[in-house]
Amino acid sequence: MEAKANQSQFFIEMKKSFSGEMLSNWDIANQTINFCSYKGVGCNSKGNIEIIDISRWSLSGQFPENLCEYLPYLRILRADHNVFNSSFPVGITNCSLLEELDISHAKLRGVLPDLSPLRSLKLLHLIHNSFEGKFPLSLTNLTNLEEVNFNENTRFDFWKLKEDFSKLKKLKVMILTSCNLVGTIPGFIGNMTSLIDLELSGNSLTGQLPPELGNLKNLQGLDLYYNELEGEIPEEFGNMTSLIGIDASVNKLTKLPESLCLLSRLEYLELYDNRLTGEIPQVIGNSTTLTELSVYKNFLSGKVPENLGRLSPLVGLELSENQLSGELPAYACNGGKLLYFLVLQNKFTGQIPKRYAKCKSLMRFRVDHNQLEGSIPEGLLALPLASIIDLSNNRLNGSFPRTIENATELSNLFMQNNRISGFLPSDISRAINLEKIDLSNNLLSGPIPPEIGNLKQLNLLLLQGNKFNSSVPQSISLLKSLNNLDLSSNLLTGSIPESLCELLPNSMNFSNNMLSGSIPRSFVLQNQLTSFSCNPNLCVPPNLITSRGEFSTCPRTHNPKTSSLVLSIGLPATVAFTGLILVLKICFKKDKTEEENGTLLCSFFWDDVQSFHHREIIQSMIERNIVGKGGFGTVYKTRS
Repeated sequence: MEAKANQSQFFIEMKKSFSGEMLSNWDIANQTINFCSYKGVGCNSKGNIEIIDISRWSLSGQFPENLCEYLPYLRILRADHNVFNSSFPVGITNCSLLEELDISHAKLRGVLPDLSPLRSLKLLHLIHNSFEGKFPLSLTNLTNLEEVNFNENTRFDFWKLKEDFSKLKKLKVMILTSCNLVGTIPGFIGNMTSLIDLELSGNSLTGQLPPELGNLKNLQGLDLYYNELEGEIPEEFGNMTSLIGIDASVNKLTKLPESLCLLSRLEYLELYDNRLTGEIPQVIGNSTTLTELSVYKNFLSGKVPENLGRLSPLVGLELSENQLSGELPAYACNGGKLLYFLVLQNKFTGQIPKRYAKCKSLMRFRVDHNQLEGSIPEGLLALPLASIIDLSNNRLNGSFPRTIENATELSNLFMQNNRISGFLPSDISRAINLEKIDLSNNLLSGPIPPEIGNLKQLNLLLLQGNKFNSSVPQSISLLKSLNNLDLSSNLLTGSIPESLCELLPNSMNFSNNMLSGSIPRSFVLQNQLTSFSCNPNLCVPPNLITSRGEFSTCPRTHNPKTSSLVLSIGLPATVAFTGLILVLKICFKKDKTEEENGTLLCSFFWDDVQSFHHREIIQSMIERNIVGKGGFGTVYKTRS
């Protein structure tokens, strides 16, 4: 009864110490409820609480100091992924039966206490907290420990691995990543033969890898990436017969031993960003288990093993940024699971193997910056899952693949600096997820397809340095996400669509073409004239107070409707008025005496036509005497 009374007090104290909605699951007011039925609580057959699991309860606060007095039989405490914002609960060290303690991702801080009293502890996870001061080497006294994980505790003082760790004979998992380890990796770790997983990444470890690590026959995973390790990988690593994966990337290692590539269970080998030289061992091509090989950014040379991937289900192959030569490995997708094939920035020659056009699993295919020749395999651009295809900076030729219409997932297409010719198919508009297209510096000709305006996701369109000879498609103005447009150095003709102003102020380049007409005013006002340089038939609109650069001012144009109206009315009126003046001039030359005798000054050419004195004619030319208007002027009436 006393134990159960203490257990009741535990729940009372917990609700006082912590805040969080999940605590409502503990209805301590209801005395009829058995504590063992509470959420997150586990009991033994006698009703004693052995398990408290409050993981991911979003609790804040601090554990009660007398935790272990209330729960003397506690074996498992899981409190990870909370927001305690407090120091490590010192009272936990009094839980003498505690076997599993996980307070990871809990925003704990401060200095850790002496952990020696936790003699029964088998699992200690304190991942991603903010502990400070000295690393608790007292845990080396916990000889029952099987797992210790201090991943991502970056505020510890710098410390070194002490030989006391070798006392942990039962330790299977030792994860000390990103916790300020310095110095060398000591050889005594080779005596910790129960180890299955050893992770020392993200520290400042230096020196060479100890060959004694080859004694770890049970080791399955070895992570040493992001350190400053140097020298050759010892041949003794080939003795780790249980090894499934090794990641020693981002160090200064210089040699990949053949023995490591012979391991029969090896699935992943990641050694990118080191100083590896020599060739990739040919024996790795015989592996039946390898799924990932990542050795990019090294100094590897020679040919890639011809059978690489032929017998194993490769998922990823990363050989970029080396000095590899010869033909591309042809069988990397033989297992049908290849997700990414990244071999850029090498010296590969020959053609792209046609097999990759049938690799339906591929998501990223990058062979750029090599010396590849030949045409693009039909179907390569239409791979159903491919999001990035980069063939740029090679010597590829032939026409642009029409199968682009099936590239439903493709977002980035880079083919610049090759010798691709022919038309750009209008079916490219069906690749609706395209965001970036770079086809610059090829031999493409014909029109830029107006259908390209259907690619609503497009933010980069680079077509410069080709032989496109159409007008600039007005549909480009529909690409509202477009940030960079370059159509320079082509043979484009015609005027610049006014609607392209809607894309300003984004970068656009139309220079070195054969465009003509007026540059739209908005481009001029936003100082974009350099985007149109070397188009001699372009001009700047008049009445703009701005620098014209190399361009002349466009001639003033008149409204054609206004011009027609002036011609239709003004010309006949001018003719009629001129005729009238001539008649009057002749009449005024008559003898003045005839005027005084009342004789008519002017007689029109037919006797039966009414004749008028010139004063009568002038007096009759008033608004109310208008009879009508015609093609030759206005007709007036006069008194008879």
